[in-house]
Amino acid sequence: MTRRKILPYNPKLKELARKLRQNMTLSEVLLWDQLKQKKMLGFDFDRQRPIDNFIVDFYCKDLMLAIEIDGASHNHEESFKADVKRQNILEKLGVRFLRFDDLEVKKNMSNVLKTIQYWIEENVNKEMEEKPTPNLPTNVGTGSPRRGVAQCQIGMHRSQISVLILRKEQVEILLIQRL
Repeated sequence: MTRRKILPYNPKLKELARKLRQNMTLSEVLLWDQLKQKKMLGFDFDRQRPIDNFIVDFYCKDLMLAIEIDGASHNHEESFKADVKRQNILEKLGVRFLRFDDLEVKKNMSNVLKTIQYWIEENVNKEMEEKPTPNLPTNVGTGSPRRGVAQCQIGMHRSQISVLILRKEQVEILLIQRL
């Protein structure tokens, strides 16, 4: 398992982040209700998270994913340029972004949630593909005759149960969300 990257933050922003959490916009409250308590595929999100000299609306440490909700104040050119500059700085630290319009969160939450879910599934799968293939034991295929299953390991990681099934020609990883 890889360790989480520790990101710098300005401690002076902690109090402001606390105030922002106490005074969230309606769209932030609506999205937070869907992200809190590991509701999104078992991933833990924070709200109003300080990173470097900025505060992002929502952040998942395991995915290094920031989710931003852009309201009417972000429609001005000055705000847009500041958002781009801020996002570029945070992306250099490895943070990845999803941005949603305030009205989209309010009026089309199902699409917002599907977009987040799709992003997570695509990026988790991509990271799995980039990792080197483990050396398979030489006795693969000599185990249980049913469906060519050679070995089965079950391990728990946070709110997910991962099941690794080694077969003759492939390695399957099944993630089952715990209730």
